[in-house]
Amino acid sequence: MDSWIRFSAQSQAKERVFRAAQYTCTLLGYTLQKGGAGVELLKTVKQLEAHVSLTRKCKSLSACQCYTSCGSGLLSTSIGISLCLISGFHISLSLSPVMRLGNSAEAVETAKRAVHLSDSVLRLCLTVAHLNKAMYFACDNVLWAGKAGLLPQLDQVKWSQRSFRYYLFALILNLTRDAYEIRLLMEREARSSHVGSKATWTSSSPSPPPSLLTPENVDLSDPSSLPGAILPVRLRRQFHLLVTVLHSNPPLLLDLLKNVCDVFIPLDRLGIYPTGQGFVGACGLASSILSILTIVHPWLKLKP
Repeated sequence: MDSWIRFSAQSQAKERVFRAAQYTCTLLGYTLQKGGAGVELLKTVKQLEAHVSLTRKCKSLSACQCYTSCGSGLLSTSIGISLCLISGFHISLSLSPVMRLGNSAEAVETAKRAVHLSDSVLRLCLTVAHLNKAMYFACDNVLWAGKAGLLPQLDQVKWSQRSFRYYLFALILNLTRDAYEIRLLMEREARSSHVGSKATWTSSSPSPPPSLLTPENVDLSDPSSLPGAILPVRLRRQFHLLVTVLHSNPPLLLDLLKNVCDVFIPLDRLGIYPTGQGFVGACGLASSILSILTIVHPWLKLKP
């Protein structure tokens, strides 16, 4: 219960819930379309997806009010979504003018903190990634203003492509950071296991154990010990190290899975690697669930 209260109190948590709802609508629309659903139902799901997407742009839904014209009066709500009935129960959505400017500022501040990291690779990846995130949020805010009618002359296609390019570059840097962390941990694990293997291997052993097979201790005159026999051992050992590292580091595993799921979204939107609405919806939903897990359980968030 305490975790849920803490989760509900965070605006980032609310944004993730709306993101999960948005991609659920995307996946649902794809499933209904493949199942031969009616045009009206598909149109309703598409509209709901668009409304939820715009609602995500609000920094805090509970802190704003919006007013929607309904006949001769005004209907006020405190959650940023106005539902009114006009001639035949027509439902309209009005969104708060509060944009996610706070996310851009937060990304810039995080980039400032990353500049002081001692590891040069992490410093470069995290700083540039957060700066690209800030630019992504800024472009996203401009795009929201265009969709909301505040900037009617805005070229939404151009700004959408621009925001997804920043988003893709940030994700590539995040994946680079994950790969770097995995490599460091695998080297550390390999050194510790190598020392342990040497301690248990005595000079009376006729041959070194499989974990110590290297080109230096293999008889090159024996065809059975040539690279064809060494390579599978190396692959198995590297795979075992990878599984061990990821299993013992849940935050790194979750961050890797989240970034892998996220990267397919801009790749599809930019036309670099089209995957279809169904796959994009599934990846977005999975990524949102993983993000929610890191908010409910902060120890699962990768640091720094």
